[in-house]
Amino acid sequence: MIEQAIARKGIPGGVLLVERGGQTVYLKAYGNRSVQPAVAPMTVDTIFDMASLSKPLGCATSIMILAERGKLKLSDPVAKYIPAFAANGKEKITIEDLLLHRGHLIPDNDIEDYKDGPAVAWEKIFALKPTKLPLRHFAYSDMGYIVLGKLVEMVDGRRLDVFAREEIFGPLKMEHTAYNPPAEWKALCAPTEQREGRWMVGEVHDPRSYALGGVAGHAGVFSTAADLRRFCRMILNGGELDGRRILKRETVAEMTKVRCLPDGSGCRSFGFDVRTAYSSARGERFESLTTFGHTGFTGTMFWIDPKNDCFVIFLTNRVHPDGKGEIVQLRKRVVSAVGEALLGPMPVVTARRQASGPPEDVLCGIDVLKADKFRMLENQRIALVTNHTGRDREGNRTVDLLSGAKNLKVVKLFSPEHGLYGLVDEKVADTTDPKTGLSVFSLYGATQRPSAEMLEGVDTIVYDIQDVGARFYTYLSTMGLCMEEAAKHKIRVVVLDRPNPITGLMVDGPIADQSSLGFVAYAQIPLLSGMTVGEMARYFNEECGIHCELTVVELRNWKRAMWWDETGLTWVNPSPNMRNPTQALLYTAVGTLEAANISVGRGTDQPFEVFGAPWIDGRKLAIALNGAELAGLRFVPIEFTPTSSKFAGQVCKGVYIIVTDRTIVEPAKASVIIAWHLRNLFGEAFEVAKISRLLANAQTLKAIQEVDDPREIPGMWKAGLQEFKRAREKYLIYK
Repeated sequence: MIEQAIARKGIPGGVLLVERGGQTVYLKAYGNRSVQPAVAPMTVDTIFDMASLSKPLGCATSIMILAERGKLKLSDPVAKYIPAFAANGKEKITIEDLLLHRGHLIPDNDIEDYKDGPAVAWEKIFALKPTKLPLRHFAYSDMGYIVLGKLVEMVDGRRLDVFAREEIFGPLKMEHTAYNPPAEWKALCAPTEQREGRWMVGEVHDPRSYALGGVAGHAGVFSTAADLRRFCRMILNGGELDGRRILKRETVAEMTKVRCLPDGSGCRSFGFDVRTAYSSARGERFESLTTFGHTGFTGTMFWIDPKNDCFVIFLTNRVHPDGKGEIVQLRKRVVSAVGEALLGPMPVVTARRQASGPPEDVLCGIDVLKADKFRMLENQRIALVTNHTGRDREGNRTVDLLSGAKNLKVVKLFSPEHGLYGLVDEKVADTTDPKTGLSVFSLYGATQRPSAEMLEGVDTIVYDIQDVGARFYTYLSTMGLCMEEAAKHKIRVVVLDRPNPITGLMVDGPIADQSSLGFVAYAQIPLLSGMTVGEMARYFNEECGIHCELTVVELRNWKRAMWWDETGLTWVNPSPNMRNPTQALLYTAVGTLEAANISVGRGTDQPFEVFGAPWIDGRKLAIALNGAELAGLRFVPIEFTPTSSKFAGQVCKGVYIIVTDRTIVEPAKASVIIAWHLRNLFGEAFEVAKISRLLANAQTLKAIQEVDDPREIPGMWKAGLQEFKRAREKYLIYK
C-alpha cells in the first residue's frame, strides 16, 4: 500500500513502526526522505516535523505534569493564569475545555495577526472572540493549544520547549526530539515545502508556530519513529519507562480517560483523539473508545491500543515537495492492515462466517413480501406507487411481481418525478405501462398527489421506490402526499422498505423552516435524516399528523452502518443523474447549489461529483476548499462543458470532488461551507440567495451571507437537530 502511494506521488516516503508487548515487531523505511532539491532515501532514523502530534507530545503532557504537581487545576479558567485571555467573554473557558477542543475558539486566526512579531500576536490571540457555537460543542482548534502552550510558560516560568525538553524528552531519552532542532540534526530531517525561497528542513511547517519562533502548543515538535515509540510505551506503562517516571499512573489514567459529549460525539481525552471526524487513523480494526492517538498535518500519526498492549506509528512527509500529497485514505488502510496482523480479523465477521458462511443477503421489502407469497395484500385492489427502482434482488419489477400474483389485483400505477422508467428529467405525463397495460398516473405533472378519482376502487396503496437519503429528493414528498390522500379516503398504505444507500447514521443539517415546506421539503426534518423510507413513513404518519393505516414491510439483514456496496444489492440509478453511490453521498453537499447559478454536473458523465460555472476560478476555489479541510473530501480544479441543463454548451470552471474517506464525510456541513466559499471568493457573481429553495432554512442562509468563519454555521442548527434526533428515535426499525 505504501509503495503504491509513493508510485502515484501521494507521498515521497515514510517510516512504519509497530510494537506489541514491549517489542518492536515491524520497522521499515519506504521511498525517499526528499525528492527536491535532491533525492535522498528514507531511513528509519529520519526526523519528521510532527505537526499536531506536538499537542500530546509536548503541550498536553506538560499541562498534565503541572496539574500533577499542583501548579494548576484543569477545571480552572484559563484567565486565572492569563488574565488577558478573559477578553471578549472568555473568562469562563477552562483549561479542560481547551484540552478537549471545547473552548469555543476558532480553528486558526489570521496569519496577518503575526506580522508585527510575537508580542503583538499574543495580544491578538488573547483578545480573540469566542465562536457562537452551542455551550458544549467539539470543534478542533489549534488556537486552544497555542494558548495552552503559553499557559505552560506563564505557570512554570520555563518556555514550552525548555519545559518539554527537561521534563519529557530528556528523561525519556528521546534523543532526536525537540522544538527547533539543532543544525547538526538537519541532515536527518525530512524536508517539507519551500518558504521564502528555501526548503524547510528542520524548520516548522506550520506558519503560526513559525511566526512564534517555532515553539507553540499546537505544532513545532520534531521527532523520529524510535523516539515516538518511547513516548507511546511510557503511556502504555502508566507514565514510566526504563525506571524514569514522567507521570503518575493515575495521571495517565486521567489523561487518557475518554470524554464524549452528551450525544456521544466529539470523543477526546486530554491531548488524544478517540472518536471524532479526525479519527480515520484508527483504521477498521482497532476498537472505538478503547484506543486513542493523534494525527499531524504533515503526514504523521500514532495510535495506541492499551487493551492489546500495542501501537502503530506511521510517519510521512506528505507535504513534500509541493504540499499536495494525500495521506488520509492510505493511513486508514495501513493501520487497518496492521491491526488485522496484530489482532486477527474482526471477531464479529469471523464468528458470522464460522456460523453461517458468507454474510446474509439484504432483502428489500418486495423480497420479503414475495417470500411470503404476498399474503399481506391478499384480496386487495392495489394502486402501486413505483418506478424502475422497484425491483427484487433478481431484478424483477415490483409491477410485474404484483401483477402476476394470483391473490391480489393491481388496478393502477402511480409514478413519481422522472416517471415510471426513471428517464424523464422534466414534468411527466400520464401514460400506460406497455407490459401490463396498466394506466400510469403521473404524480409529477398536472398534480403531485393522487386525486379522489385516481384512487377510486383502490383498497391499498403500495409504495416501492429507492430513496437516496436527502431531504430534497422528491420521492419522500410523493410518499407523504400519497399517505395524506390515503388517510382522507380510508385507504391502507403499505411501504416496501429499502436501504438508505449512505447508511442510516448520517443525521445532519438545518431543519426545514415551516415557511419553506413544499415538494422539496415535505416536513421539518434535516437535510440528512439517516432513515430508510419505511422509517420515514412512520415518522411522517405521526409527526406530520397524517394517521393513515400504515404497514412497513421491513428489510431483512440490513444494519444502520451498512453502505450500499455492503448490501449485495444491484445499484439502479434512482434518477437520471444519480448514477452511483458516491453521487448519492455527495448529493446533499452539492445539490443545494443547483437552485443558484451553478452547474452541478447535469449534462456530464459525473453529476454531483463536479460543480462549476463560467464565472468561477476553479484553481482558486479548489485551494479554498482544500484549505477548509472538509472531512473525507479533496477538491481538484476542473473544466467541463455540460451538454444539457444549466450552462449547456458553455465551458464551466469549477472543481471535481474526490472522496478520500466516506466514513467521515459530512455532506450537510460541506454544503454550507462550499456555499460560503463561493460567496466569499466570487461575491455577487454567485446568486447565493437562490440556494434557499433547497436549503429551506433562513438562519443558515443568513449565516452563509454574513459570518466571518463558515465553521460556525453547523453549530447553529445543533439544537434543532438534537430535537429531531430525539423525535426520530421512536420510529427507527433497525439497529
